[in-house]
Amino acid sequence: MDILRLAIVGYGKIARDQHHPAIANDPRHRLTAVASRNASVPEVANFESLEALLEQGPEIDAVALCTPAGVRTQQARLAMAHGKHVMLEKPPGATLAEIETLREEAERHGVTLFASWHSRHAHGVAGAKRWLVERQIRGVEIEWKEDVRVWHPGQAWIWQPGGMGVFDPGINALSIATEILPRPFHLVDAQLQVPGNCQTPIAASLDFIDGDDVPIHAEFDFRQQGTPPIWEIHVETDAGRLTLEAGGRRLLIDGELQEEGPDAEYAGLYARFAELIAEGRSDVDVSPFRHVADSLMLGYRHTVEDFVE
Repeated sequence: MDILRLAIVGYGKIARDQHHPAIANDPRHRLTAVASRNASVPEVANFESLEALLEQGPEIDAVALCTPAGVRTQQARLAMAHGKHVMLEKPPGATLAEIETLREEAERHGVTLFASWHSRHAHGVAGAKRWLVERQIRGVEIEWKEDVRVWHPGQAWIWQPGGMGVFDPGINALSIATEILPRPFHLVDAQLQVPGNCQTPIAASLDFIDGDDVPIHAEFDFRQQGTPPIWEIHVETDAGRLTLEAGGRRLLIDGELQEEGPDAEYAGLYARFAELIAEGRSDVDVSPFRHVADSLMLGYRHTVEDFVE
């Protein structure tokens, strides 16, 4: 397959820290252009907007949209109308309904649309999924806690409508859970803590059950300070306790390490993107996003003290 000529749209922290290095280390891809209002990259074509890139820029095959979710749908529609394949950072959009319109437009234009969930490509996730297939699951505990000042510095959009607050990292946990658990599950209770000066939650306590009434409990919190982030999933089964640590990079059974690997999630995303394009297919799984939408719709909101960044 020919090298894919890629453009990054929105060159912020996630693009700088993850997308750009993953592209640079994958011989199937070449970063050809960047569209960003506040940043530029040496040795590639730089533009202030996707519109300018598509009108004036070099030939590209695909775009990775790393902009906030609220503007991503229009950008995806524009790129696909120009015949470009599209990777969507998570979350794939601001609403579930708009993702369905993008899915239809990708099919109509004959391009690949990839709603990416990077945490599913963490080293231990595939092994956890295989191990759980033949086990009887008795309960699941998810703990996803981090310091928002460290992981989202200066990103005021996260507290605005559509920004999702603590669900921005929490959706990573849900993307893993929906991948490794063998049965679908649904929300039964949600308690959300929202700062008085924000529109989105800073913490969430969620309860789900699956079709066999197996309890699944999740705690998300943006106020973790003084220690490393806690990104863990524990699954109690008839054959022991499975644990994913470090966002899925470490897999343990009854406390004994089974697998551990480097942080290569975005390398996995771009490998998957190349495969989808070569096969002429799209991958648009919205199940993690649906759980977030249910939580925001059904959750009981508690107002807490104002958040000062």
